[in-house]
Amino acid sequence: MGLDSRDYYRPSGGFSFFPPMIKNLLIINIAVFFIQKIFASIAFDGVRGDLILNHYFALNPLVGIDSNFQLWQFFTYQFMHGDFMHIFFNMLMLWMFGMEIENLMGSKKFLVFYLISGLGAGILQLIGTPLLSDSFGYTIGASGAVYGVMIAFAMFFPDRYIMFYFLIPVKAKYLIAFFIVLEFISVSEVSFVAHLAHIGGALTGFIFLLIDRKNQFNLDRLFNNFKRQNSFRNNPFKTGYKKRPVSSSDVEEAQYYDINEKPKEEEATQEVIDKILDKISKSGYQGLSDREKRILFEASKKK
Repeated sequence: MGLDSRDYYRPSGGFSFFPPMIKNLLIINIAVFFIQKIFASIAFDGVRGDLILNHYFALNPLVGIDSNFQLWQFFTYQFMHGDFMHIFFNMLMLWMFGMEIENLMGSKKFLVFYLISGLGAGILQLIGTPLLSDSFGYTIGASGAVYGVMIAFAMFFPDRYIMFYFLIPVKAKYLIAFFIVLEFISVSEVSFVAHLAHIGGALTGFIFLLIDRKNQFNLDRLFNNFKRQNSFRNNPFKTGYKKRPVSSSDVEEAQYYDINEKPKEEEATQEVIDKILDKISKSGYQGLSDREKRILFEASKKK
């Protein structure tokens, strides 16, 4: 059973084809790739510019003559790529599998999930490579984070058919499981592919989803609470703090809603539905109220 079949309802036709975080990640990765290509044609004191970028921003090994490992490389390496086919397939997979995951999670949680998957990929690659190989080199690419996104797709939409090689329909859970098995089989091979990073990203994404399913992290609420707790006007220990008198506008009378009650016709207007879909894009489906879920459900039955 997929995660979506129990915990989520997906309204048909309401998802953005290019959700904001996917679009931003595509733009950033492509921009960095062009910068790499520009630097590759420039030399600094006889050293090619792209090698300098790798020295400071690719994920450097912990040991080696030219190693320059820095903590920030756990994140910067995720936005660098080796050649056109490398970035093309990574960005294609990110868009293909990540589009619905971002719409489901919300943009902020998706970004955190994506970066943490890439972080886990980098950690396993960094620790595992010296144990399995005598060769040490830079690690670059978004594929570790993308494997985390692929795992999320397999968990949320296990029975969704994917056209393998654009010809053969295969269920997501089988296709993605096949990819993971291939990574385990290939992990000891000497190649330019960071198989350990792929496994690390998939494993980290899987653990993140299990923890999130139990705790249902709401990052919008977390950030808003942090802002309120640290805002100047709400901190009585800050100099200049003044207690604002309570006014009638601060008190809102509670209203009773029956979740089994069907929404009125005027509530299910396209404008209301669009606002609810925007809310899903920002904070995920779990951030909706019972009444908003009911409105979406009733609207979907009319299509």
